[in-house]
Amino acid sequence: MTERFDLRAPALAGVAWLAAVAALRAPVWVLGVALGGAVLHVLHRRRRGREVLSRVAWTVAGCGVAASVLLRAEAVHATPVQALARQQASVEARGVVTSDPVLRQGRFEPYVVYRMRTETVVGRGQRHWVRAPVLVIADARSAHLELGSRLLLRGRLQVARTRDLAGVLSTRGPPEVLARPGALLRAADRLRDSIRAVVASRPEGPRTLVPALVDGDDARMPEELTEAFRTSGLTHLLAVSGTNLTLVVGSLLLLARWAGVRARGLVVVGVLGVVGFVLLARPEPSVLRAAVMGSVALLGMGTHGRRRGPRALGAAVLLLLLVDPWLAVSAGFALSALATAGILWFAPAWRDRLSRWLPRWAAEAIAVPLAAQLACTPLVAAISGQVSLVAVVANLLAAPAVGPATVLGLAGGVVGLVSRTLGQWVALPAAWCAAWIITVAARSAALPVAAVAWSSGPVGIAVLGVACAVATLFLGALLARRASTLALGAVMVGALLVPLPSPGWPPRGWVLVACDVGQGDGMVLNAGSGAALVVDTGPEPSAMDRCLRRLGVRRIPLLVLTHFHADHVDGLAGALRGRAVGGIEVTSLADPPAGAEEVRALAERAGVPVRVAAYGETGRLGPLSWQVIAPSHPPPAGSDSPPNDCSVVLLVQTRGIRILMMGDEEDDSQAQLLRDTGGVRADVLKVAHHGSARQDPDLVRATGARLALISVGVDNDYGHPAPSLLALLRDARMQVERTDRDGDVAVVVDGGLRVATR
Repeated sequence: MTERFDLRAPALAGVAWLAAVAALRAPVWVLGVALGGAVLHVLHRRRRGREVLSRVAWTVAGCGVAASVLLRAEAVHATPVQALARQQASVEARGVVTSDPVLRQGRFEPYVVYRMRTETVVGRGQRHWVRAPVLVIADARSAHLELGSRLLLRGRLQVARTRDLAGVLSTRGPPEVLARPGALLRAADRLRDSIRAVVASRPEGPRTLVPALVDGDDARMPEELTEAFRTSGLTHLLAVSGTNLTLVVGSLLLLARWAGVRARGLVVVGVLGVVGFVLLARPEPSVLRAAVMGSVALLGMGTHGRRRGPRALGAAVLLLLLVDPWLAVSAGFALSALATAGILWFAPAWRDRLSRWLPRWAAEAIAVPLAAQLACTPLVAAISGQVSLVAVVANLLAAPAVGPATVLGLAGGVVGLVSRTLGQWVALPAAWCAAWIITVAARSAALPVAAVAWSSGPVGIAVLGVACAVATLFLGALLARRASTLALGAVMVGALLVPLPSPGWPPRGWVLVACDVGQGDGMVLNAGSGAALVVDTGPEPSAMDRCLRRLGVRRIPLLVLTHFHADHVDGLAGALRGRAVGGIEVTSLADPPAGAEEVRALAERAGVPVRVAAYGETGRLGPLSWQVIAPSHPPPAGSDSPPNDCSVVLLVQTRGIRILMMGDEEDDSQAQLLRDTGGVRADVLKVAHHGSARQDPDLVRATGARLALISVGVDNDYGHPAPSLLALLRDARMQVERTDRDGDVAVVVDGGLRVATR
């Protein structure tokens, strides 16, 4: 007999979720009116027995979560820490590290961010004993700090942008470690170190992926590999998720059953497994969320899962929102809840249908990722602006290797605590499985149509949501029959291997496309026959790769990187992916060093030579000819950004027009360019530095350009393009096109100069 879904608990969780979002986003008086109206409605309907009980429960849940949000927000903000942050006071703070330090690449040098819970804060001559969450920004020397360490810091407090923080502490000098973490956290750190050590002798991919699969430790993974996982829909494997917990705890339960443990003993083993997993993967909010959702999914796939699973999911969401209300506006939490709901609602039925002609383990391996992916697709599209077409197939191919890689990686780490050599042998199959997963991710991401762009607006997401809902209605019947399932699989494979048409793009006669790569530069100059001169690659490999695929670029005889800032070079892996690249030319100033080193490392792995672009050199490629016209001098004295001022500048000629390709030069270096050249005439001006205010008006006017292109990201933090720059371009009577407003922008020559946008 088919079990019926009990939707009361999920509905209760949904009401609580909406209340939390309203409490975080809406004014307090709006929230008060809404809750008051709900209470009055319940009182007015008080004679309707069971119905009124449900409404009372909904009202209590909504009021409870909303009250929790308001109380937690008030507890965070009504503290001396925020008062000091508003004054930007210099303080001395003692506290406990509550998240692992994350190393990031700044504009000029690396820095570290982590969270800390204060215990005492001294500022403005007063000592305050206060427990408040703050975000710490420190230099790279803090990267070694351990979770749970007690620190003494000195720095300046600033106001935080999010309501879950009392302030942001920018430190001066290295921290003073007052006490190391407790015994349990130290033991977890030893196990994490052992997991890394037992695969340290493997190739780079497996040795970085195994720790990511076991405990979410993905800090050492190469950027191009991370991007391949993102494009292929396998990113969830790199973060701590319910899948990790399900595999680890499920393996423990199997071992316990084999050892003769039954009934309540299995419950104890399961609870201990969950606690141990949380300690290993770090007791942070994302890990706790994953542990809860993983436990719910484990319950849902078991006996009576269709009845117990939805109840557990509703209770889990409600409990998590009460503990941490800010999860209500977390994309990760929403994805986790949707994936778990998809597994609970659809996976058991699809597994049972597939089991009619497949072994149960194979049916489950297909049904679980398919259900999770379908449930998450609309939200993923809203976040990323794309729909992965390879995600389901990639997950199916990778699924058989995920379990062994995770479980044997953990087992190897445990054994490695006793014997490093024996641990390496235990973990060796885990490395083999990781190598297979990497192969699946890389090959899937390299397919012609690995992902398609999708509108992230309300209409686009609504259409995609309806399409996914309709798909769930018919998939069960399709999966029950071998012929229809194989036919569906063949259609999916065909869609992956054959590029989808993009009507009208690229436009006939295109000579230059400014790719929509976000806040960065990615320029493609048409050299004919699938070849192009590429200037900069933007901040994300996937965005650059998709743009080149849309343009049909298969060969890049020359790739120019104007300078080494991340928004110009971090997408290099995407440009290299699946294309023949003849060479890379770079600026003479290898700053920032991390960017320069990453470029050379990627080029070396791809076998592409790198050389410095020489001032005055010329080149020719099909209809393109160009000259390097900057940099001709070292950065100006007192330059705010030497890398920007040493950007490579090209003057390109093609099909009767001239294009001035600026980098990120500031006004002083632009003035120097004007003095060196006496004025550069051009038909098209690629505006410097994403349209910043630091422009030399004389150089802009001297070009006499008819068209100005600005490569800039939507809602960027820099205020680009600057109103003063837009006014200057209008005064110069230039047509202005921007990637933040129009997407990819193509310059077309077909009897005249015109623009086409995608």
